Amino acid sequence: MKFSRWILLLPLLLGASLWAKKAPRSAEAGTFAGAIVLEAESGRTLFEENADVSNPPASMTKLMTFAVLHDKLAEGNLTLQTVVHVNNEDARMGGTQVYLDPRESFPVEELIYAMMIQSANDAAHALARTAAGSVDAFVDLMNAKARALGMNNTVFRTPHGLPPRSRHVADGDLTTPRDFAKLCRYLVTQTDILKYTSVRERMFGTARATGGMKMLNHNKLLGKVDGVDGLKTGFTDSAGYCLSATAQRNGRRVIVVIMGAFGPNRAIDKGKSRDLKAIELIEQGFAALPAKVSGLAPTPTPAPGKPGAAAPAVTPAPADQVPTVTTDKSAAPADSTASQPPVTFRVIPPH
Repeated sequence: MKFSRWILLLPLLLGASLWAKKAPRSAEAGTFAGAIVLEAESGRTLFEENADVSNPPASMTKLMTFAVLHDKLAEGNLTLQTVVHVNNEDARMGGTQVYLDPRESFPVEELIYAMMIQSANDAAHALARTAAGSVDAFVDLMNAKARALGMNNTVFRTPHGLPPRSRHVADGDLTTPRDFAKLCRYLVTQTDILKYTSVRERMFGTARATGGMKMLNHNKLLGKVDGVDGLKTGFTDSAGYCLSATAQRNGRRVIVVIMGAFGPNRAIDKGKSRDLKAIELIEQGFAALPAKVSGLAPTPTPAPGKPGAAAPAVTPAPADQVPTVTTDKSAAPADSTASQPPVTFRVIPPH
C-alpha cells in the first residue's frame, strides 16, 4: 500500500523538483529601501514601492556628475580632449579608483570612462575640479541641475558619492528613487550616457610605465539581461546596494532605480539581492508596456561618438492616463507563487 502511494506521488514530486530548478530565485529574500520603474519614452510610472524614501545614492551620484559634464561639453566650455592635470587632492580620494598620480594627466573622455566603468572616485573628483574650477562650484551646478530636472527631494554634496567624514547620513548626498529616475530618464533621452555605461570592460592608462589597468563594469546585468545597456551601481555601508538600470527591447525602454538593498538580514551580499530584484523589476516593467504601435519611432538614443549632442526632447504623457502599479505586501497571499504565474527571465543570472 505504501509502495503504491509513492508511485502515485512520484510525478508530483518530480514536478515540484523541476519547478524549483526553473523558478527564479526570490528577491524577497533580501530587502530594499525603495524602487521605481519608468517607461523612458513617456516618463510614466509602471511600478513603484517606497519611491519617495530618502537614501544615499552612493556611486550613482556620478550620473549627476556626468549630467553636468555633458552640459559643459555642450556649451563648449570643455571638450573630450581637454587635458585634466591630476593634483594631490584627486589622488587622495580613496575608495574605488584608478589610482591617479599627481604627476599624471589624462583627457576628459578617458576619465569619464574611468568614472562610469570603474566608478573611480579619483576620476570624478578630478573631472569636477577641472570642469568648474573647484569641487564646491561643481557641486553647486549638480544641485542646480537637480532643481531643473524636478529632483526636489535631492541634495548633492560630492561629485562621487563617498560618505561624509562625519559619517552622518544627513551630511552626505541624498535622493529618492523617484527623483533619481528623473535623472536617468534625462540621461538616456538627452545625452550620450549609454556610450559609456554600456561598456563592460576597458583598459585605462595604457601609456603608464607600469602598463594599463583593466576596468570591469560594476553593473553585472550588462550582457546577462536582455537589452540592458546602463546605467550605474553604488554601494556604501549607509546607502546599501543601489542600482540605476535601463534596458531596451523592441523599441521600448524601461528605467529601474532600486536603492538601499541588502541581502537577507541586511547581509552584505555583493549586490546579489539588488540585482535579482532589478531583474524582476525590468521584466515587470516590460510586461506592463502595451504593444508598440507599428510605424512609431523607438525611444531616441544619441549616436555613440557624438558627445554633447542632445536627442529630441520627450514629452511625458499625463500621469492620470496610466495607472501606477503599487505593491501591498499586507494583501499578498501567504504563498504568492501558488496564485501567480512564474516570471520568466531572459537572463544569465548575475554572479
